[in-house]
Amino acid sequence: MTEAKTGSCIIEAGIAFVGARPDGSAELRHDVAIRVHEGVIAQIGPLRGMIDGNEHLPRFGGKDTVAMPGLVNSHHHFGVTPLMAGIPFEPLEFWLPHFRAMRSVGPRLDTLYSAIEMLESGTTGVHHIASGLTGGSDNWEANADAVLAAYGEAGMRVGYSAMLRDQNILSYDGDQAVLDAMPEDARAWFEARLHPKGGSVRAYADFHRSLKRRYADNKRVRINYAPANLHWCSDDLLETIGAEARANEAQIHMHLVETKRQAVYARERFGCSAVRHLDDLGLLGAHVTLGHCNWLEGDDLSILGHCGCTVCHNASSGQRLGSGRADVAALSGHGVRVALGIDQSNIADDRDMLLEMKLAWALHRGTDLFTSRVEAPEVLRQATENGARSLGYGSVAGRLDCGLQADIVLLSRSKLERPYCDPATSIVDLILHRSRKDAIQHVFVDGNMVVRDGRVTLFDRDAVLEDIRLRLSQPWTTVETEAREMVHAALPAIRKAHERFS
Repeated sequence: MTEAKTGSCIIEAGIAFVGARPDGSAELRHDVAIRVHEGVIAQIGPLRGMIDGNEHLPRFGGKDTVAMPGLVNSHHHFGVTPLMAGIPFEPLEFWLPHFRAMRSVGPRLDTLYSAIEMLESGTTGVHHIASGLTGGSDNWEANADAVLAAYGEAGMRVGYSAMLRDQNILSYDGDQAVLDAMPEDARAWFEARLHPKGGSVRAYADFHRSLKRRYADNKRVRINYAPANLHWCSDDLLETIGAEARANEAQIHMHLVETKRQAVYARERFGCSAVRHLDDLGLLGAHVTLGHCNWLEGDDLSILGHCGCTVCHNASSGQRLGSGRADVAALSGHGVRVALGIDQSNIADDRDMLLEMKLAWALHRGTDLFTSRVEAPEVLRQATENGARSLGYGSVAGRLDCGLQADIVLLSRSKLERPYCDPATSIVDLILHRSRKDAIQHVFVDGNMVVRDGRVTLFDRDAVLEDIRLRLSQPWTTVETEAREMVHAALPAIRKAHERFS
């Protein structure tokens, strides 16, 4: 990944959403200018006070502009979606095996595709959770480098981690019985690919240490850890990763109780909830984000509130796969920080965070007259400040404050209001409920323009899309056909293994 570029400019806005205050209200600035110096917000105030001595700086925005912090997708995997690859929606446990037969366009194109969708909907930062390590350790680093180089090409801020697993890949009850129930050719094919070559707890730790060392000087990259989920990780792996993360001051992002079956697994295996077991292991802390958390129980909320964890709410994912939904209002009521993630793709099968915020808000309205609800400023906080913290950029980005990096989205107020909105309608409600991609004027990361007039600027978006179309339009290779056949042959055994959880 090349060294990040930074920019200097002046941005004028009729109104700026700085961020949410501790009491949940919106902090706004009216008729302001933002002076960016070498990627950092250096000054916020009246335009007339910034012109003298800065006439050479490029100027953007105007009275019709609404400025806000860049959005953050706190939970992302890869670009070409399963639906695009012909994979039907099923419960998570039956959906994931199909991924082994998905065709690849390579890490660069795949990453740039999702970057287009994120940037053009105002997302400036992402936690890229590589879906798994394949091949040997040389291949792990090559894939990570290619993904991070693509984010550098797009100009995005990124937290990177690879999902780590060392058990129960095919079933909550272990893999051997499932393998034994497969046809012989499918069993042999899966056995050769179930775990990465040379994979071990120590190898995974060494891999992350190597990445962190090599990207230490890149201010737009954070190397984090992603133990995949409780049922996929032995206690040895979890304890080692927990110690490594603390020693290296890195974030942890872990899927947890995404489906009801995962909650049942924890209760049967450990005699307590998944959250309680992680707490007993000493894994939880303010540096930990737990993805999904759709099936919390008992005193889980109190534990999470006490330890300072973040929960990443993946609203679309839970609805599309029938996995469930996190109780965001209850989490917030217990002082649990919540971030937003799009996971594999949102309700429209893309990476539009503007749309994801609307769904996240709507899912938690409740039906009682008098109840706690998550309001617009909090949803925006989840998609900005809380997301930045989840990635490891808590002191760097997420708000429009002096001293922070200039990750800024400019929206057209006239497009938010079209054809008319009463002046009593709050700007935060306008941003949440009426923003669409076509309202985005420009997007900056570190003061560097990465979207101009709604389109990415640093690479040829149309060439990327056409290259993907051409590659996926080619006839299936022998290797690809075999993979599809082996997955199809293995699915009956995988389904059978989950019958007791139905």
